[in-house]
Amino acid sequence: MFFLGPVGPTELLLIVLIIVIIFGARRLPELGKSLGEGIKNFKKSIGRENKGESEEKPPTKPKD
Repeated sequence: MFFLGPVGPTELLLIVLIIVIIFGARRLPELGKSLGEGIKNFKKSIGRENKGESEEKPPTKPKD
């Protein structure tokens, strides 16, 4: 699982600091929200595939 060894708290702090420097503190909530929505939509689409449903199917019309 860890290719470069275990990641400690110092490394995590450094990664967070670099992210804040690159994106800025104002954009971080927007990035988090969009990332969360993307993951949510991905899970929803995977769930539909497992059930055999698809968004691309046209709705069926009843025959009269």
